Amino acid sequence: MSTAELRKKLIEKINSTNDDQLLIDATRLLEIQLSEIQEPYELTSEMNSTIDESIQQFKNGEFIEHSKANSEIDKWLEK
Repeated sequence: MSTAELRKKLIEKINSTNDDQLLIDATRLLEIQLSEIQEPYELTSEMNSTIDESIQQFKNGEFIEHSKANSEIDKWLEK
């Protein structure tokens, strides 16, 4: 389906709905998408530091496998 067809279908759905929550959600989604296109998300220095620290921990082997993490979480939840 082309972009023009998608746009037409979306407009038709918007015009035919009486569901306020759906319209609110659609508006929110479109606003988020538009703001992301117009203004890229910028990380704070704290976020960048945390990412750098995580990368270093990974390089140092300071991590556990996904399955082991899930196992530990399951044990913790049983307590």
